[in-house]
Amino acid sequence: MIALLSEPAALIAVCVLFGLIVGSFLNVVIHRLPKMLERRWRAECAELRGETPEPQPAFNLVVPRSSCPACGHRIAALENIPLVSYAVLGGKCSACRARIPLRYPVVEALSGLLGGYVAWRFGFAAAALAALAFGWAMIALAFIDLDTFYLPDSITLPLVWGGLLVNLGGTFTDIGSAVTGAAAGYIALWSVYWIYKLATGKEGMGYGDFKLLAAIGAWLGWKMLPLVILLSSAVGAVVGIVLIAVARHGRNVPIPFGPYLVIAGLIALFWGDAIMQRYLQIF
Repeated sequence: MIALLSEPAALIAVCVLFGLIVGSFLNVVIHRLPKMLERRWRAECAELRGETPEPQPAFNLVVPRSSCPACGHRIAALENIPLVSYAVLGGKCSACRARIPLRYPVVEALSGLLGGYVAWRFGFAAAALAALAFGWAMIALAFIDLDTFYLPDSITLPLVWGGLLVNLGGTFTDIGSAVTGAAAGYIALWSVYWIYKLATGKEGMGYGDFKLLAAIGAWLGWKMLPLVILLSSAVGAVVGIVLIAVARHGRNVPIPFGPYLVIAGLIALFWGDAIMQRYLQIF
């Protein structure tokens, strides 16, 4: 098996297929994790009020089985094949014909493409495993933030510690740069948050954004943070202008910043060094 994976084409194919499976699981995480956290918060609030939380059926990443939110139809194994099932079903529930959100095949496709690109880029190496873990976690965070405007600590904080552990051996940067990057990433957006709040009386972003940038700093080092901040701000500004101009998105309607940090973080992971070198050559 190891000999087979040492062949680039075989490794890429395996990582694409595995990425599609991971993408299917990420869809479960994206859908269920916010609901799990909400249930836990409601139970904690009830306890603080001195109330006994009402017993509820088990609900986690495994139980209950996936079902159609419109009619409750249990999704069979053959209806849960990444990309294939969506295409065969025509993007609709087999029972009630309710439309399946496009997000599901998009997440699966992105996860598969990420798997293939990482395999091509890093080959059969520890850096590939680390890059896959980082990339798939970032995909989950981006879509959770799009859905809920929330970046859960249960993903961002392990991502911070994971980045520090990965870089103990200098996988993407040295450990000193990783530690500095984690601290600087958090402080950078924390400072922006308070400057904006003191100037306007409004909150411009959430604490989850601070932790996400800290995680990116832990994985990529402090030298990549200016690039990540610049890219995420530029992408966010362009998307915001397009939404306001084309989709008539209200100026006062919030736009999650996490997806732009995710895009910038992945660009920095794969092409950050080349971008920085090109910048230094020009200027």
